[in-house]
Amino acid sequence: MPTPGIDKGLAADFAALSPTLNARVGVVIHAVGSAPDDPIILGDWQSGVAWSTSKVPLVVAALRLQDSSEITEAMTKAITESDNAAAESIWEGLGDPTQAAEQVQGVLRQYGDPTIVQSTKVRPEYTAFGQTVWPLVDQNHFMAGAMCDPNNSQVIDLMGRVEDDQRWGLGSIAGAKFKGGWGPAPSGNYLVRQMGVIPTPGGFTAITIAAEPNSGSFADGTEVLTRVAQWLGEHLADLPAAQCGS
Repeated sequence: MPTPGIDKGLAADFAALSPTLNARVGVVIHAVGSAPDDPIILGDWQSGVAWSTSKVPLVVAALRLQDSSEITEAMTKAITESDNAAAESIWEGLGDPTQAAEQVQGVLRQYGDPTIVQSTKVRPEYTAFGQTVWPLVDQNHFMAGAMCDPNNSQVIDLMGRVEDDQRWGLGSIAGAKFKGGWGPAPSGNYLVRQMGVIPTPGGFTAITIAAEPNSGSFADGTEVLTRVAQWLGEHLADLPAAQCGS
């Protein structure tokens, strides 16, 4: 259901799009800046496993902990390639699993995100932090705030350099800064999600988006996110937006 009081045309257009997507979809939209009090919420998907979107606050935490402001090769690979080995090495550098989770959690708290970061491997074949349950609304709180913090500028820059084979969804919008995450549930059905910011006529808008395609396939999930991104592109002038510092 859409958030009460949002632009009725925007909500109606999304309601018309939704049945054609063949997926459970969620979208949260808010202008960048302080933690959103009243984001636009569309669709019926609300929360699930973070997968590789969790690599963004992970890299932010690592950058703040180290003695220099240098972006390392592991940080670059974790964001631009979604390299799991690189992300695991960053996680290990934050201390033991409990300490690492607390470091990443501290980054989220700074931007009004109450999410609890997973510290243990609930599914042994996947990273602990990647199995964090991250609601779209809370993820949007993080993204909207983190975008406007100058301490994060290098990480946001990496989100604009994601490799071509991962530039589906928000990556199809010119100038987008984003990070995707994807993986199968124990049933084998894929969740595909993204977080990011997109440029609009009024400034920048934070977007968090997720899809569970009816087919369960990763390819269909990326296609759904791309179709939603195209829809967002058609409504750029209708989206809430701001300039950082305004």
